Amino acid sequence: MATLAIGVAALADTYSEAVKTATTVSDRVLAGSALAIADRVVVAEDGTLDVDVPYVALEMLTSAAQDRVFYRVEGPPGHFITGYETLPSVGDMAGRSAVYADAEFRGEPIRLAALERSASTGVSSVPFVVTVAETTIARRQLAETLLLRSAIRLGLTILAAAGIVWLAVVVSLGPLTRLSEAIGARSPDDLQPIDPVVPREIRRLVDTVNGFMVRLKAALDALRRFNGNASHQLRTPLAIVRTQLALAARAQDLEEAKMAAARADAAVAHAERILAQLLLLAKIDAAGSEMPPRLSPVDLSRLAQELTAEHVPRAGQAGIDLGFEEEAPATLLAEPILLGELLRNLVENALAYAGPGAEVTVRVGQAEGGVFLDVEDNGPGIAPERLASLRQRFVRGSEEAPGLGLGLSIVEEIAARFSGRLSLNPGSHGQGLRARVLFASPPA
Repeated sequence: MATLAIGVAALADTYSEAVKTATTVSDRVLAGSALAIADRVVVAEDGTLDVDVPYVALEMLTSAAQDRVFYRVEGPPGHFITGYETLPSVGDMAGRSAVYADAEFRGEPIRLAALERSASTGVSSVPFVVTVAETTIARRQLAETLLLRSAIRLGLTILAAAGIVWLAVVVSLGPLTRLSEAIGARSPDDLQPIDPVVPREIRRLVDTVNGFMVRLKAALDALRRFNGNASHQLRTPLAIVRTQLALAARAQDLEEAKMAAARADAAVAHAERILAQLLLLAKIDAAGSEMPPRLSPVDLSRLAQELTAEHVPRAGQAGIDLGFEEEAPATLLAEPILLGELLRNLVENALAYAGPGAEVTVRVGQAEGGVFLDVEDNGPGIAPERLASLRQRFVRGSEEAPGLGLGLSIVEEIAARFSGRLSLNPGSHGQGLRARVLFASPPA
């Protein structure tokens, strides 16, 4: 539509210019004819004006369009000399040598050209006016011819431009078509990066699509892991719940029913812990596939002190002495919630494995250009050959100890998100276990 509007506007302007051109050319011919007649006007012996009209001056106006030509020569006002007496006048010449006007004569539109001249008697001069007119068939045909030719050239130009644009679009969209075919030919499970041969201009688009597919693959993998882990880990506690409920329904007395209900409640609590840990892992996995997290300064010393105090009652019930030490103030850029989950898992692991009578110390300080967080106990510890396997999901330090085997996996993944590194080593004097997270990033 825009091209059509521009074309119509161009044709309208072309037609206006064509009319002006045809009028200018025809007016010059009219003026030349009038001048040729004026040159033949003389003063007769009796003092009147006489003219010998040169018909060559009128023949120069003839055309293939068969226009009709008219003329009139008049002397002083009211004195007609020769020609068509009823030919319209151009009005007041007002001292102008040549005047052009449009009029109508004998039912046809005409174009007039009038010249005012004077014939000399030797003593004085006699003014006269020569008016020449012609019908407008030729000039109208000239304007139409110019318009038609311009329209043809404009149409050919538009067609050529459209062809060039079409060709450019086809060539430009070729790589996008190949990219679309490459994506369409893949199975829904194939989220590997695409590497079609594309121009440099759309390489950024391909990189964006590949980046999205990588993030989508990571999210889907996290979802699959969550589904697999949840279905595997929840099967046992749910089976226990159903069994205990069945036993409660068949109980012979109230005490037996209460015991079954208590065991079912414990199984539900265990399932809740499993879901909480699995959801936390899913959150960490999903965060790892997204853009870098929004970090804020976190006072690690204060956070560790608060979480340590939060676990003191539980440690007291387990017969464990839980304490906090600050070797140096420690601040880093992190997400407070995830960092709190990291510390919580370390403390709960220590409380689960240290055993009654043990000491657990949460320690914060600075080392190696960064900050560290230690959770150390003097319990039985872990055999050196088992330390590496503890980082895997659902692997516990002892089959008899409570827990899901997810704590250290969560710690390691959160630490990696904030440029941290988890290390597991025997505690002081070779007793117990020391879990240290060293954050290599400089303090905030």
